[in-house]
Amino acid sequence: MSSFTEPLIVELIGKNEWRVYKNFTYIREPYPDGEKIVIPAGFETDFASVPRIFWPFISPVDKHGKAAVLHDYLYRKEIYARHICDKIFLEAMKSIGVSKWKRSLIYWNVRIFGFFVWVKRKLLTGTDWKL
Repeated sequence: MSSFTEPLIVELIGKNEWRVYKNFTYIREPYPDGEKIVIPAGFETDFASVPRIFWPFISPVDKHGKAAVLHDYLYRKEIYARHICDKIFLEAMKSIGVSKWKRSLIYWNVRIFGFFVWVKRKLLTGTDWKL
């Protein structure tokens, strides 16, 4: 099963802004020779971009936190097409034990609303379109 290999250590740097303090790694199946994705120290994240109105149901910082930081990293670095980034996010949430209903809710919100974040980034950076 895919997994994170060390704890996520972050520091608060602003309102809802965090900086990864120490590298952490996600290894995708097949384990142990799966692909390694290393989120480097210094990477900045807001964890999950959840509108405040939904915080009673899905907090931005919760059990899915590691997966959210991984997803932010994948979106910013554009290592994969957007749908692959979202699929890795879903896989990562499952690997850390996020309940099925919660990971499904988070995943489908990312699939629907993540499109706007992805397009905005493409327009600002002028990079290739990998949807």
